[in-house]
Amino acid sequence: MKADIDIQADARGMRVAIAASAYHADVTSSMVRAAREEFARLGGDPSGMRSVEAAGAFELPLLVDALLARPDVDGAVAIGCVVRGETVHDRHLGLAVTQELLRISVARGKPVGLAVLTVENIEQARARAGGAVGNKGADAMRAVVATACSCREIRK
Repeated sequence: MKADIDIQADARGMRVAIAASAYHADVTSSMVRAAREEFARLGGDPSGMRSVEAAGAFELPLLVDALLARPDVDGAVAIGCVVRGETVHDRHLGLAVTQELLRISVARGKPVGLAVLTVENIEQARARAGGAVGNKGADAMRAVVATACSCREIRK
């Protein structure tokens, strides 16, 4: 869903990090690629990006927190994929990760783009990683850049 208002998203001079899960790499790598492309499309210099790989989605909050602790990082995109299983583990994992990413964003005062898919099956994940539903990696990068721009305006 696209926003009805026009939010400025200008990545010039911005430094953004990506933390991506290695689990379901076929899905997450597509979202990483799209996030990088979106950063460049928004005017960002690719040399202004940092990337780290997480073992899985559970490890993303720690890495995002470490990245946002750096003064040379303006925001971060968390990329992962949690697919429903036979138990409720996936729901606990998805909720814990998303809540902690939100807490980190607020505590650090820097935006975190959420591209951690929580899906019923791998087909839904692929549809959101460059398929029929778009690419959530690009969407999350656009959200980080726009939010960082808004924060800069507020802090002026």
